[in-house]
Amino acid sequence: MGCHVARALLAAGREVVVLDDLSGGFENNVPARARFAKGSVTDAQLVGRLFREHRFTDVFHLAAYAAEGLSHFIRAFNYTNNVVGSMNVINECVKNDVRVLVFTSSIAVYGAGQVPLREEVTPQPEDPYGIAKYAVELDLAAARHMFGLNSVIFRPHNVYGEYQNIGDRYRNVIGIFMNCVMRGEPMPVFGDGTQTRAFSYIGDIAPLIARAPEVPAAVGQVFNVGADRPHSVNELARVVAEAMGVEPRIAYLPPRKEVQHAFSDHSKLTRVFGATTQTPLRDGIGRMASWAKQVGPRASQPFGDIEVNRNLPPTWAA
Repeated sequence: MGCHVARALLAAGREVVVLDDLSGGFENNVPARARFAKGSVTDAQLVGRLFREHRFTDVFHLAAYAAEGLSHFIRAFNYTNNVVGSMNVINECVKNDVRVLVFTSSIAVYGAGQVPLREEVTPQPEDPYGIAKYAVELDLAAARHMFGLNSVIFRPHNVYGEYQNIGDRYRNVIGIFMNCVMRGEPMPVFGDGTQTRAFSYIGDIAPLIARAPEVPAAVGQVFNVGADRPHSVNELARVVAEAMGVEPRIAYLPPRKEVQHAFSDHSKLTRVFGATTQTPLRDGIGRMASWAKQVGPRASQPFGDIEVNRNLPPTWAA
């Protein structure tokens, strides 16, 4: 997502500095005209130095370890990266009088049983990843009240597209499917594949995030952002196989504890930002598949420091 937001900002004539530790991405994804600093938001000294050197007008905080299902088993890592790292960014935004901080949260804050997900419902996150994202949302509200820090919060969901890390075995189901196809392996599906998600093409999301600071009515608000129409994981597997030019091969695995159905209402986003693009699933998957075939399969490394092994899916423990 950061790669596409950076490109949208550069296209709008903005100067861009990128901070990324490359734990989930690649340096060649950084646009050529952007300045790049390798490091993590958990490094408070580095974050502070970048703010002092560049005097940022606006800040776009998309850094997170976004493996929602895995977050149950890596609590300390999850909260360090996704909460403590965010606090470092917020502190510097306050100290340096940043105009607007744009934060990408997640629909994971909602939890289960609230579809279609609407911004006015009370979040009830069910996993540490969602809890971390909601904690940052609450802290942004506190920073606005205490210091007047302006922020815009987006809750994207199931975003896919070009430049995604298809080698990550714990997140980004579309990337996992494409990587498996190119490696000659079946596509893994937890449970029976009837769970539904609204898969959101990055080309529809990134431009909205990039122009948020220029939309006065967006400041201080929370927005769902993404696709309207949900699809089952079984349907997704068939669409991916078709785009990759193969017959679908699916390996059904034991179900994991996850939300069965998740899709959002985007009427608030439309009221404030105007009509948005909704790329059909087949079109978006086709674009990503063309890119994936060019870069080829990626190696998938297991997470190096699982903190809790109880109930860990066997395929993640391998």
